[in-house]
Amino acid sequence: MIETVKLGTLRWNHINHPVEADFDYLQSKYHVHLLDIEDCKSKINQRPKVDSYDDYYFLILHFPIFDKLGIFLRTKEVKIFWWEEQIITIGSSNWIVGKMFQEAQDQENRGEKFEVGTTDALLYLIIEAVMKESYPVVRRIGDDVDRANRELFEKKAEKVIERISITRKNIIILNTIIKPQLRIFLKFEKGDIEGFAENMEDYWGNILDNYQKMWDMIEDYQELIEGLSRTFDSLMANRTNEVMRILTLISSIILPLTFITGIYGMNINLPMQHMGLAFSIIFGTMITIAIVMVLYFKKKRWM
Repeated sequence: MIETVKLGTLRWNHINHPVEADFDYLQSKYHVHLLDIEDCKSKINQRPKVDSYDDYYFLILHFPIFDKLGIFLRTKEVKIFWWEEQIITIGSSNWIVGKMFQEAQDQENRGEKFEVGTTDALLYLIIEAVMKESYPVVRRIGDDVDRANRELFEKKAEKVIERISITRKNIIILNTIIKPQLRIFLKFEKGDIEGFAENMEDYWGNILDNYQKMWDMIEDYQELIEGLSRTFDSLMANRTNEVMRILTLISSIILPLTFITGIYGMNINLPMQHMGLAFSIIFGTMITIAIVMVLYFKKKRWM
């Protein structure tokens, strides 16, 4: 169902839960391209893009959002048809845009005037809202990197591995969201996408600057998490080597003692087996061998 808010001479149409009839209406009423309709129907996330036609533009923008458990990032889409006198936003997933539209409806019902004079300005407000919602998500990933850094030298290896793996996956998702949109807003800022109003370059430049800032933050987080991952691998390798070294030393000490007890455990005639002090002599010899080996290992700084 298409809902409409009038912004002076402009219109903002929003389709929250699109059905086939809504797509048929868009095609018959506004003559939008069939490929754009297919993109709107698709259940799979499309690449962020902007398609230019004679009288309108079609945009697909992405923003990150955490899942219900607040662990993994997911990609949400904002699909926008942009004409000179109206904008149509589509999709139930873009709750940010839906919230803005509801606020615009409430403002219209109260009879308040809108300060938006062009669809370019309205589009800017929509993109700005999406950008502002994305920024705290990026900052939270930075907090996850800091938390992984603090936990790096703790003994809970499984917890650290899980933290680093989740953060690395979320950073990859942020890369796929932010990087393509930098190219889109660069086109806006350079004027390759002209729009319908003049003097919007500074506004598009502001969007580009903020996305560039987020991209720089993501790159820093990615370098940090990769460095933490390598450091963690080195720590785990060093701990494993330390464990193997201790076990090797213990085995080296026990080996000759085991050899002696193995010989005197056989049911054959052996030297000193009939002597009363045989046990004490053999036990003392074993203790002496163990002490000598420990002193030798310490002298060599192996333990």
